[in-house]
Amino acid sequence: SAIVGALVALSIIALVLSLVKVEDVTLPPTVKYGIVFDAGSSHTALFVYEWDSDKENDTGVVSQTLSCDVQGPGISSYANNPPKAGDSLRECLDKALKVVPAANHRDVPAYLGATAGMRLLREQNSSAADQVLAEVAQTMREYPVAFKGARILTGEEEGAYGWITINYLLDSFTKFSPKARTWLRPEAANIFGALDLGGASTQISFMPEGSVTNQNGASKFTLYGYSYDIYTHSYLCYGQDEMRKRLAKELIVSFPSTRVHHPCYPKGYNETVSLSSFLTSPCTDRNDPRLPLGAREVTLEGRGNASGCLAAVRDLFNFSACGQSPNCTFDGVFQPPVRGQFIAFSAFYYNFKFLNLTEGQPLATAREAIEHLCTRSWEDLSSSYPKEDPKRLPTYCANANYILTLLDVYKFNETSWNNIFFQMKAGSADVGWTLGYMLNLTNMIPAEAPARVKGNMPSLWAAAITFIILTLVLGLAALLL
Repeated sequence: SAIVGALVALSIIALVLSLVKVEDVTLPPTVKYGIVFDAGSSHTALFVYEWDSDKENDTGVVSQTLSCDVQGPGISSYANNPPKAGDSLRECLDKALKVVPAANHRDVPAYLGATAGMRLLREQNSSAADQVLAEVAQTMREYPVAFKGARILTGEEEGAYGWITINYLLDSFTKFSPKARTWLRPEAANIFGALDLGGASTQISFMPEGSVTNQNGASKFTLYGYSYDIYTHSYLCYGQDEMRKRLAKELIVSFPSTRVHHPCYPKGYNETVSLSSFLTSPCTDRNDPRLPLGAREVTLEGRGNASGCLAAVRDLFNFSACGQSPNCTFDGVFQPPVRGQFIAFSAFYYNFKFLNLTEGQPLATAREAIEHLCTRSWEDLSSSYPKEDPKRLPTYCANANYILTLLDVYKFNETSWNNIFFQMKAGSADVGWTLGYMLNLTNMIPAEAPARVKGNMPSLWAAAITFIILTLVLGLAALLL
């Protein structure tokens, strides 16, 4: 009877200990993943991002897990064979699924955003653009992910998401405080502007002084609990590839001949182009009466004329449409005065990286380096840069002069030039629109409440286990006796 009494007492004590001071315990947040394809005019890239499910002030704190360059040209190049556009994505999709845990695959939102190349294809042949998008969508649906759509971004979306990416990566929106062990908004946040140059379009985005009075250039975002009003504008046909096509066409129609001098190509370099190639892009105005009919070929002969190249590039801009307006760039487009520091990425960075001009050199140094590059012969360039793509090497003079002109058009001067930083990465993440797209998207993905379970203090839990063991030992002893 004494043993039975002890058993009852120990059982009651163990029960009480297991129930006393039961607390709600918050489990660590689960990790969410997202996939975004950047389908540009000249190539496509896939990015995988991850963020904690509980989010911070309604926006996920996102990091880049994977980047994968799709082999081949941009998806707009598959207008005559749309199924190939879808097939081109498979290798990168396979890689993406390897970095995302299998248990998460079905919950991963997957997007494809197409930019200026597809915007041009839609203008030229809307049914072909729709078919290309349908094929890439069909391919993505074959994978065990939550496919959310393949669509063509507007130029303003592309510019604004690039602006979000830059300011996120540079801690302008939120920054982790080791002391507070949480994410805080920097007290004196330095908001950067964004300069993006692609193959078919270019974008400028920044926070102007005051509000954006012209609503055509206004975008509004709420990130980490704060609202931001920015100016953004995209210039279709003013990407570097389309610029060079327009430049070649203007040189040919200005001096009709089978051999035409090209001031931006290095001396000793020749390129043969077909006049019919100018009929394939809306940027080169296929209905221009100055273009001769037929598939005649013209040879562009490099002259290595630095000043002539700069003048020819400037002639591609329509400045007269602005009249006397100070807040106007070209083609009559409104732009408030530039403000603050800017990150220039994509082709801005790649061209200036080739020229070793990404270390904060002043404008005068940039001009001298570009002028020197333009005067070098093709023999000199090709022997000095044997590893450089021979198709890209002769384009650097035109591209660099175009960048000088574009930044001048945006109203950067000798002083404000020093506020431009040419870079393609910040931390471990690539600069571009896709991260900004995912950040803005996480505002729309509902936050998950942190999982909670019931738990005891460790000391009480240990005591309860001890009494349970004693109860079992005494019970076993009573049976044996």
